[in-house]
Amino acid sequence: MQEGQLLMNQAERDRLVTLRKAKKKLITQREAAEELAVTVRHVKRLLRALKKRGDQAVIHGLHGVPSKRQIEEKIQRKAMQILSREEYHGFGPTLASEELEQRHQIVASRETVRKWMIAEKLWHAGKRKIEQIHVMRPRRSRFGELVQWDTSDHDWLEGRGERLYLIGMLDDATSRGVARFVDGDSTLTNLGVLELWLLEYGRMLGCYTDKASHFQTAVKTKRDEQRCGKDQEPLPPTQIGRALEELNIAWIAAHSPQAKGRIERFFETAQDRLVKGMRLAGVQTLAQANAYLEKEYLPWWNRNCTVVPASAEDAHRPLEKHHDLAAILSHVETRQVKNDYTIQYDGKVYAIERTDVCTGLRGAVVRVEQRRDGSLAIRFRDKYLRYRSCERPQRVGPPSIPKTTAGSRKGPNAGGKSAWMKGFMKRPGPSLDKAIAISNATS
Repeated sequence: MQEGQLLMNQAERDRLVTLRKAKKKLITQREAAEELAVTVRHVKRLLRALKKRGDQAVIHGLHGVPSKRQIEEKIQRKAMQILSREEYHGFGPTLASEELEQRHQIVASRETVRKWMIAEKLWHAGKRKIEQIHVMRPRRSRFGELVQWDTSDHDWLEGRGERLYLIGMLDDATSRGVARFVDGDSTLTNLGVLELWLLEYGRMLGCYTDKASHFQTAVKTKRDEQRCGKDQEPLPPTQIGRALEELNIAWIAAHSPQAKGRIERFFETAQDRLVKGMRLAGVQTLAQANAYLEKEYLPWWNRNCTVVPASAEDAHRPLEKHHDLAAILSHVETRQVKNDYTIQYDGKVYAIERTDVCTGLRGAVVRVEQRRDGSLAIRFRDKYLRYRSCERPQRVGPPSIPKTTAGSRKGPNAGGKSAWMKGFMKRPGPSLDKAIAISNATS
């Protein structure tokens, strides 16, 4: 065996066997070319090199030679020292290579960083177990045809600040997203994120959400009615459902988390990359979290994680003049105007200004809008009414009658309990003959 054969890999050994068979004319040069997936001309070149240089002819000339593009060892050591810090705990090779280039000017590919991290035991390569396979639903063809909408409850600040929620909206066709951190998952905060999408892109055709109470009114059915299959009465929409109806946006309910898998994967990525990015940026407050989300993370997502839709047509519809978002995206209730042109709302009484009193207002139903900025608006038909807050009238009842105390009683036993029954049952009664005589006398 020649010395060069010690450096051969399995592919080079197989090539050597084929060339030896062609040299001994056990197979033709054309058969050797087909077996090696090369041309006949190259086989002839290899046979000449085999005759001149021996078995080393099948070994590539750069085999075992260090690459000229190999990163210096001191740069590798510096990169591993950086990734060993506490703030980089849990970083994967992809995110680590990006942060090394952006923050420390160390340019290394993801695969190179992966090998470095495995060698330093900062990353453990392994295959993910797939517990259950779900068939991926095809994307919608147009941007704005369907928008997935959900909220993620996670320790976004890793204990450095208050508890935050991330409300996100993701287009089904392109994966383009809009998101905001909020301090609570409420109807008003969800309406605020919806307003961001509407102002940025317009009215989508439909929204795809879960069956949370923000989107669907809870059904209350008695056990017997449910067993008998009694038809349920239609329930009034939620505030979000009403707003979507006024904007002519369809609402579609998902029956499982897997059904809205794109927004779930958006949150999964955010719980990895966004959390670690905010850790490096030192984010501690709600305002800082939203600033990092808007300036850093969402631009990265919309640049690197979106796809081109099947159709170039935009399905969004513009906002019309009658679409007053401040009025639509608010808490809306109805109240009846009393005979004195007042209404009661949230425990307070509001009087309609005399200048806005019109025909048909008395006893009519008005729309009361509790705006997200804290203001209140009252609308009758297509006109907003001016009003003033007034004190709630005090209810006047009948005059109270003072209670009679035991000491005010008149009589021989004033100030105490009557004792006329005392010892009554112990008194001796008349005899039978005397009782008969008394009875005969009275009759």
